[in-house]
Amino acid sequence: MTETKYKTEKRKANVGERILITEDAFSFGRFKRGDVFIVRSTDGMGVRGEVNRFIYHYEYEVIVGEHTPAPNLDEMDYDELVALSEAVMEALRTRSYKNGYDQGRIDVDIEATHGSYEKYDQQKRDEIVAKAKDDIAVLYKRDLGYRHDFIINAEKRTVVALRKSFAEGYVRERGIAKCAPNDCFNAHIGKAIALRRALGLEVPAEYLNVPQPTEVRVRDIIEAADCCGEKYRFKVGLIEDDKIYDVRGDGTYTYLDAAVRYLRSNATNPKAIDDSRVGDGE
Repeated sequence: MTETKYKTEKRKANVGERILITEDAFSFGRFKRGDVFIVRSTDGMGVRGEVNRFIYHYEYEVIVGEHTPAPNLDEMDYDELVALSEAVMEALRTRSYKNGYDQGRIDVDIEATHGSYEKYDQQKRDEIVAKAKDDIAVLYKRDLGYRHDFIINAEKRTVVALRKSFAEGYVRERGIAKCAPNDCFNAHIGKAIALRRALGLEVPAEYLNVPQPTEVRVRDIIEAADCCGEKYRFKVGLIEDDKIYDVRGDGTYTYLDAAVRYLRSNATNPKAIDDSRVGDGE
């Protein structure tokens, strides 16, 4: 049995749209995370779905697409595998006949669709990071007469924003952002959250629910394990020929063969734990 995965947007829903429940702390049993409803009516605070359930705006995301993962073939018996194979071949033959596709064209289309789906979370995270940077710049300009200092502690995964008066010189307000233990730390998102809290402004839900990175990039801090399973961290200095190198103290690179081979043998990519990439043009 495969579970449908939804592509969602964090915004207010319109009547007739489907929504996915993402928060249920105050649902009082009316619904739970993962439930899907069709919006019947809306107001300033939330929406109402089927059976007149009231749902606050922060408790859901709007469904804009869906994807049903392929079934686990290892869990299917012989008859189920035969039936699935026949259905797939019939679908391919029908699609080829109707659209004039050849098999090569079908393979290209499947790869393109699969690739776009896999990259969705990374693209969404990139967009939110860019938005956070712009947000900080706008808030600077709006808050005239004050300077804004940040204390970034990547080890403790926290960002503190200090709002200081130019005239008086001391801290008037402060805001704090702390990254969840299992999330990837990003200083730009942390600065936007902390600054908004220091200014007494609402923090956009997308800053608090940003997708985790699905790619490893140069200057990321990643967590890896050696062949014995011992975890350690390093900064990515170079990615070349599908190999990952860290940065030595003298500026040269070394390929962490054991770590990457261990992770790839378990079908797992190295995990980015900090993709701030602060400095060096960031």
